[in-house]
Amino acid sequence: MSDVLLEVEDLRAYFELDEGTLKAVNGISFTIRKNRTLGIVGESGCGKSVTAQSIMRITPKRNSAISGKIMLHHGSSSVDVLQLDEDGDEMRDLRGREIAMIFQEPMTAFSPVHTIGNQIMEALFVHGEKDRGAARARVVALLEEVGIPAPERRIDEYSFQLSGGMRQRSMIAMAIALNPRLLIADEPTTALDVTIQSQILRLMKRLQRENGMAIMFITHDLGVIASMADDVAVMYLGKIVEYGSARQIFKDPKHPYTRGLLRSIPKFGATEGAHLATIKGTVPVPLDPPDACPFANRCDDYIAGKCDARMPEAVTVAPGHSVNCVLYE
Repeated sequence: MSDVLLEVEDLRAYFELDEGTLKAVNGISFTIRKNRTLGIVGESGCGKSVTAQSIMRITPKRNSAISGKIMLHHGSSSVDVLQLDEDGDEMRDLRGREIAMIFQEPMTAFSPVHTIGNQIMEALFVHGEKDRGAARARVVALLEEVGIPAPERRIDEYSFQLSGGMRQRSMIAMAIALNPRLLIADEPTTALDVTIQSQILRLMKRLQRENGMAIMFITHDLGVIASMADDVAVMYLGKIVEYGSARQIFKDPKHPYTRGLLRSIPKFGATEGAHLATIKGTVPVPLDPPDACPFANRCDDYIAGKCDARMPEAVTVAPGHSVNCVLYE
């Protein structure tokens, strides 16, 4: 499959705590294809961000165990990212040049004591740029490309001098500085108002077209997924419970959790005073989760003796569309 850029197979991210084993990611598999966007959606605490951090090899080292395979393909060659030294030269070279990441909150991602320009230029210097003048010109061009006005002046400003939208644009400029083949966006529009959010999403789609990037877009917002994603993975409590194209997920959702998420989207024209649809309960902390359906205790279609007895197998319900639920076995 020559269009596959990244293959994740049976990825697990476990953290040993005093209370037990925190299984943040508990055996997930998916693929990301060239020039396409994979949306990963789910409530907070489902393991989406840890999945991204595992691909970037930036999970906390203390008391952690990351296993599985993360195969990055480049032409006829492939490398398992999990087999690389996370602090070694090869992994450091992959970050930025092959895989880059936009973090959720740019105010904390940027250093408050260094200018935006210096922080973006540092990425260029780490990857071999020697000429400071050329690096500065490249950063000015990047800031202009992502739509920041007066980039020659903004390059010397600090993150706290920029608006939320401009900070996020600056982070995108840093992420695309080395033309990565995969861009991971972890909730990049959560802290922005809807107008700026729309601008950032349009910017990312334009950059994807122009640079030929694949995007892994993490969010809890199904509206954003609908406008951005080609393929969708629905995560719950460290598991992928449904996987398919965006059209399949939105037109014919199968898993009770996916249907619950879609019902929870506020509807235009709803009756005044009507209650929003919700999913009962909350996502539990994934401490030593039972070997059964992780959604069983919140599911309206719960079947005693089945849902709580074992982990459901993935069932293919249509080409490219799979669901982990006993209702379809």
